Amino acid sequence: MIAPMQPLLNVRGLAKEFGGRSVLAGVDLTVPRGALVSVLGRSGAGKSVLLKCLAGIVEPDAGEIAFAGRRLGATTADRAEFRRRTSYLFQGNALFDSLTARDNVALPLVLTTRVAPREIERRSLAALRRLGLADFAHHHPGQMSGGMQKRLALARALVTEPELVLFDEPTAGLDPLGRNAVFEMIARYRREFGFTAIVVTHDVSEALAASDRVALLEGGVMRFEGAPPDFLAATDPRVSALRDSHEALLARLAEIEAGKNPATIYTS
Repeated sequence: MIAPMQPLLNVRGLAKEFGGRSVLAGVDLTVPRGALVSVLGRSGAGKSVLLKCLAGIVEPDAGEIAFAGRRLGATTADRAEFRRRTSYLFQGNALFDSLTARDNVALPLVLTTRVAPREIERRSLAALRRLGLADFAHHHPGQMSGGMQKRLALARALVTEPELVLFDEPTAGLDPLGRNAVFEMIARYRREFGFTAIVVTHDVSEALAASDRVALLEGGVMRFEGAPPDFLAATDPRVSALRDSHEALLARLAEIEAGKNPATIYTS
């Protein structure tokens, strides 16, 4: 029997409001160590806000985050230690066009560590090499393809050897083949580097194929958390509304073709 993965991150009761509007209303989430966990939800559901709260970019109004068994926020040192052991992959990569690939990757080491310049150079080139970008160390992001830029952003996220990597909508704006490639990249390097991954996305089919666990954020709380097969079998209408949206569209189109009044189709 395979032993269950131990939690690396535990989130309980996380809440956040903006201008009196509740975005997160008591979010619970458990992230096993070594797992790839995808947080699903519609656009505007608060997925990116959740990720920013986890990363410390946005301060939650209430709730508790525990990392490796220790509650965050208890001391400044705990927060600093968490940031040292975590990386955040921004939506759209957030690469600096004025810097070379090597300098983009080196930036987290320059800004957050006291590592000697020679060691920064070594680590940066090693990260590029492991992601197949060694020959492009002196190229600028604008000289690289979209897929290479994704790998470059991941190299930068991994150069500090984090235990947890947070991916904010990594497939935004990509076609189906591009979305597949990104999830494949995350899954492959997660196994190679050994990090735990949280991916926020609205790409349901890709997430179900690549993830160990999925969670559904709806109405400010998690409506589902579990393994992909359980998500596929769930009968909760909030799960099925997102999961079965393609089939629902086909059914509605069939009704339109059959001559039913389209104005009555979307009222249920």
